[in-house]
Amino acid sequence: MSAGEEHATFVVIGGGIAGVSCAEMLPFHSSDEKVILITASSLIKAVTNVVPYTKMLFDFDVEEKAAETLSDKHPNVSIIHDTVIKLDAMNHRVFTENGACVSYKKLCICTGGRPKLITEGNKFVIGIRDVDSVKDLQRRIQKARRVVVVGNGGIATEVVYEIEGVEMVWAIKDKHISAPYIDPGAAQFLLSRLDEGKGDAKAPCKRMKYTVSSEQHAGKGAALGPDWHANYDMEGSFVRQRAVTVEYNTEVTAVREGDAEWPVYVELNNGKVYGCDFVISATGVTPNVAALVQGNSLEVSADGGLAVDERLETSAPDVFAAGDACTAAWEAAPHWFQMRLWRQAWQMGAYAAKTMSASLASEPVVQDFCFELFSHVTRFFGLKVVLLGLYNGQRLQGQYEVLLRVTPREEYVKLVVREGRLQGAVLVGETDLEEMCENLILNQIDITGIDILDPRVDIEDYFD
Repeated sequence: MSAGEEHATFVVIGGGIAGVSCAEMLPFHSSDEKVILITASSLIKAVTNVVPYTKMLFDFDVEEKAAETLSDKHPNVSIIHDTVIKLDAMNHRVFTENGACVSYKKLCICTGGRPKLITEGNKFVIGIRDVDSVKDLQRRIQKARRVVVVGNGGIATEVVYEIEGVEMVWAIKDKHISAPYIDPGAAQFLLSRLDEGKGDAKAPCKRMKYTVSSEQHAGKGAALGPDWHANYDMEGSFVRQRAVTVEYNTEVTAVREGDAEWPVYVELNNGKVYGCDFVISATGVTPNVAALVQGNSLEVSADGGLAVDERLETSAPDVFAAGDACTAAWEAAPHWFQMRLWRQAWQMGAYAAKTMSASLASEPVVQDFCFELFSHVTRFFGLKVVLLGLYNGQRLQGQYEVLLRVTPREEYVKLVVREGRLQGAVLVGETDLEEMCENLILNQIDITGIDILDPRVDIEDYFD
């Protein structure tokens, strides 16, 4: 080790949920080993208030914390505020923007993703990624008359629901809203909530609020938490009634310069052109790993993520990856698949800590049970949404049937069944069916002839 070079047994790159989860769990598995977390921002993302719904399904809050709180809690964890610009995997070293060199025995890359903007370098097109981008959105909304939202994922869905007092055009490439999460029926169920608006009541946010005292790392912070909008007023003053126009089956073909009437114009491939004050690009993220791949034998998957095996280890020895930066390249369990969500980032980070420690000790490790079943809970348009297993019939090539129960304005329940066995579920509202569905998917019990959506049927008797 050269003079001025720092060294740690474990080095984790990234202050997002995956990196922090990994750095928090490493002292649990290897209490005597030094851990260094390298983060570009002075704020990190930490999971708190974990509430289990079932064995596999958890809800939680994400808090923004000063990075030093992690080292206060775990004395063998050190924090470096810097950006990694180069990885020398052969010699087990990383180099930072400010000239630091850190050597490691085991490295975990948790650099997350960066927004895929529909066009780069346009001041009228913004992405929602970190606190700075949300503040920019809040500032612009106050004076806006019309905005165009492009994208159909979780962020786009939340943005459309949270923004009020502004005319909105929601351009999506699918036949229904929130297609990555829900089916057309559930989409129609939620649209009635969109028309109603949020009302005056807002649920309290449990997150503590921190601010960055320096602009040094502005724009380099970790991605926002699932309740990113709770502390920000997203209300304009142009319209009193909620005014959302959804353009289905369409994509943006051009964003062109505006005139005296509108600052910018958006052209869609259906022939329509909308003038607006600005565009919100919420078309997903791409893994943020380019700087680390260069010069190293790191296999990159088709989606741009670092290919990892069942231990979350990359093709480079002693280099692991978790969260949005990685792509699961192992043969997945029948009811699990990767989706770049906060929940999976949290799970992957914790599991990477386990496998890194086992690798250091040359011990075998059994893959975590969380990779047996896809599970996710979120809120769309003020309603709880639970997704389990192959909830949209993924991998089933259309060879399945759907059991449906809908109570207008209260709940939407869709069960995906193949050959008499439950494969997935979409539960919107307070259905209290999460545990039953989870058990049926994991145990693959034959439910032929059982009306499991009949409230009079006590399905728990079948687990005895």
